[in-house]
Amino acid sequence: MNRSRTLLCSALLASCGTLAAAEPPQSVTELWADFDPRKDPLENEILKEWELDGVVCRIVRYQVGVFKGAPSRVAAFYAFPKGGTKLPALVEMHGGGQSASLNSVVTYAKRGYAGISINWGGNKMRLGQETWNGPQTDWGKLDATHPPQRNKTNHFAGGLTPDEYTLDAVESPRNSNWYLVLMAARRAITFLEQQPEVDATRIGAHGHSMGGKLTTNLAGIDKRIKAAVPSCGGSGDLLENEDVVPGGSRTKRTSMELACISDNAYIPLITCPVLWLSPTNDFHAHIDNMAWNWRNVPDERLRFSITPHLNHRHTDEHAISEYLWFEEHLKGAAFKMPRTPQMVLDLKTADGVPHLTVTPDDSQPVQRVEIYYSLDPHALTRFWRDAKAAKTGNQWNAPCPVMNLDQPIFAYANVIYNTPAQYQTGPQKAGQEGSAVFAISSRMLSGAPAKLQEANVKATDKPERLIDDGARGWHDWYLLNWGHPPLWTATTRKLKDTKWRGPDGATLHFEIQCQTDNQLVLTCNCNAWGAMMPGKPAVDYTAVKKLSASNEWQTVSVKLSELIATDPKVTAPLANWQIVTEFSISPKGEVVKDGQKVKVDGKAWQGPREIRNLRWEGGEYSRQATTGITLSPEEFQKNFNDAIKKSLEQEKLDRK
Repeated sequence: MNRSRTLLCSALLASCGTLAAAEPPQSVTELWADFDPRKDPLENEILKEWELDGVVCRIVRYQVGVFKGAPSRVAAFYAFPKGGTKLPALVEMHGGGQSASLNSVVTYAKRGYAGISINWGGNKMRLGQETWNGPQTDWGKLDATHPPQRNKTNHFAGGLTPDEYTLDAVESPRNSNWYLVLMAARRAITFLEQQPEVDATRIGAHGHSMGGKLTTNLAGIDKRIKAAVPSCGGSGDLLENEDVVPGGSRTKRTSMELACISDNAYIPLITCPVLWLSPTNDFHAHIDNMAWNWRNVPDERLRFSITPHLNHRHTDEHAISEYLWFEEHLKGAAFKMPRTPQMVLDLKTADGVPHLTVTPDDSQPVQRVEIYYSLDPHALTRFWRDAKAAKTGNQWNAPCPVMNLDQPIFAYANVIYNTPAQYQTGPQKAGQEGSAVFAISSRMLSGAPAKLQEANVKATDKPERLIDDGARGWHDWYLLNWGHPPLWTATTRKLKDTKWRGPDGATLHFEIQCQTDNQLVLTCNCNAWGAMMPGKPAVDYTAVKKLSASNEWQTVSVKLSELIATDPKVTAPLANWQIVTEFSISPKGEVVKDGQKVKVDGKAWQGPREIRNLRWEGGEYSRQATTGITLSPEEFQKNFNDAIKKSLEQEKLDRK
């Protein structure tokens, strides 16, 4: 053995405890070869136990392993129905900035499952509104907590180089925090196997955001997982160029990261049934990446439930699909999830207009089919057009006219079914309601501009001044805080689509009903994620419109000159409509007053919440700004961190 090889092995030996010494792994198989999740004692601790509505609840702590001479322990919530035996069980992994969820394990316990929610991130666990001040997760001489953390290097987003808190003393995939948390998750499976009330042959996994990536990776590497539902995580890295895969999020990864840490290494290993649960515009689980990286996972063990328009959350008809998935695959319920709808994107048509055909599984009555398409390469700010599907026989069809041949086309479909009666009501997780229907999605398909040109597609679509007549309610919008009359917000990206983008100098109008004196804060979010001007920051421009009590429709209008930036450093009003990525209306919002950003408190809304005839008046169509595609790594990370903060703030509102 040469001297450098000897030094390398010595460095690895110094790090070992639970793991055997070896050279740095070069593949995901090598990475996990020397880790046996059942080998070492868990050293379980029950820190607190109580009962809640027939559910036994515990705060527990177990040992992940001994590393660098010190134990690493993870705290968790564990719950199961009192008196339950041979129960199916779930491992839940929370997202970034979050903590273990008592609500989730209690909800599933009421549904007949045992469940453990691990507190890998280091935030203190919460018992409702109270903070648990007892023993918490302690990574010992490692640090796999979510930033802010002891380690100044974020080994979730950072590299694999060693430092004081890493496992190995040389560059190694074992220095990734993803690896450490996956070890904790695999040990959580062992914890469940050892519980007397659990059926060890029926264990599943789910998680949101970072927990979604962990769920994907756990399903790939640990065959004890029999069903998985990653939410908003696990889309993988995209290596192909835009001629092969249009749109997409491309980040630079080392060969070691791609081989050992990336979702790309784990997805091909998945053999259990997986439900992909994520919205169209998610910042953490890029839909274009997902469509490509999951393309070889066969339909028989993969389903999709993709909420249109939303970012990092789901509507109830999509969220309920997680519950149904576990009922089928862990409980063996009579319910069977419909097969993935088959969709064909035909670019070579007689009239030159792209055409979509969807064939759903009709083993259950189909309530409706929604076909969506977009011409925007920027997935995070993409508006998804409803193609207005029409039924012919057992298929649904829709034309997808385009405005030019310089942008790609993207499409997918949702098939809506009735939720079985026994699942429409009952325990629901915080922020969710029961749903009379559930949605299963097709795979997302796309075509690059070269494909459109090769197929002789014709640009037949034209700009329209009428943006939304209101006939379909909020179909083209996403809604937040809808149960809170002073806080509700309706948002659409439709103004970004070149078909409905504002003419230069135009005024925006719509009608609304308001039964009491109130106000609307109109917000134009501009250049989100650098979509219109890469390298420039996103800026919100707002205007407050007073409304008088009336049962009649009243017109709201806003000019460019009225929209003032909420950033006090930006003193000029909005210059044009070309950079608008989202348009929102709400009784509450933010404005600048006397050079300071201040909140505008909302009043409780009385009466219907609906608008009609959202439209442009005046102005001229003289140009169309081009949608940007890429951000620098620094810009992306800043936007990513801002998105996490907004998501966590919204989750707090969900719990009100």
